[in-house]
Amino acid sequence: MKSAVVVFPGSNCDRDLAVALHQFTGVAPAIVWHGDADLPDRLDLIALPGGFSYGDYLRSGAMAARSPIMAAVARAAGEGRAVMGVCNGFQVLTEAGLLPGALMRNAGLAYVCRDVQLTVANAQTAFSSGYAAGETIRIPVGHHDGNFTADDTTLDRLEGDGRVVFRYAEPVNGSARDIAGIVNDAGNVLGLMPHPERLIDDALGGSDGRRLFEGLVAAFA
Repeated sequence: MKSAVVVFPGSNCDRDLAVALHQFTGVAPAIVWHGDADLPDRLDLIALPGGFSYGDYLRSGAMAARSPIMAAVARAAGEGRAVMGVCNGFQVLTEAGLLPGALMRNAGLAYVCRDVQLTVANAQTAFSSGYAAGETIRIPVGHHDGNFTADDTTLDRLEGDGRVVFRYAEPVNGSARDIAGIVNDAGNVLGLMPHPERLIDDALGGSDGRRLFEGLVAAFA
């Protein structure tokens, strides 16, 4: 499985994702700078990490979504390659139009940084195949703008098409319908606010995140 991690100014979880991908794929991912125009050839997965790209002072992910590399990411997604955006990466994907909705300020306007309970709403995607539908897992979050928002028509469509992959099983940030992660129409682009790469080993306090990566590897085997 060949992967790449895109790094933006302000990314701070790029190494976490790179370590996780290296551990589970056995191959170190390519590290791609946001100002590059092209991605490496024959990628299976492109990962957009968490952090605070450009400081997010305009709107979370808004400037990063217009980085040169995002045109290549959009082309790769259109070709059916897997794309995963975690936390700020999710924000970038919505701002780039690769996923619907927007990530707004958390309810209460407070930064949230802790482990949270998630429910696996759809275990039929490449990103969630390592879990069982309806299963509750524990994954860390760390965000100030994780409140997923969309109009009712979009939310109904996401629900009806089975595109909600993960939900919060407890109050976290005020997200509409407790949405924590969604996929695009084709199912090859995932955005999620929680950080599975931070909980992949019992030495780190738990391993619920590792099954996301194990499922991805199995999907591309």
